[in-house]
Amino acid sequence: MDTIIVEKIKALSPEFQQEVIHFIDFLRTKKSSKQVKKPNLEWIGGLKEYHDQFTALELEKKASDWRD
Repeated sequence: MDTIIVEKIKALSPEFQQEVIHFIDFLRTKKSSKQVKKPNLEWIGGLKEYHDQFTALELEKKASDWRD
């Protein structure tokens, strides 16, 4: 497989060879940016004190009103 790739790249003009290099770099960057990061869950329980005062729907409505 490696030989086929090298042969095909060598058959290209220097401009297209440069494009291949850029595309390879793009693919490598794309792969590394897709690495899954562990979510930060420090916010869990942050509204515990309001548990008896509001329902989840009421809090969602308040958050929606606040954004508008």
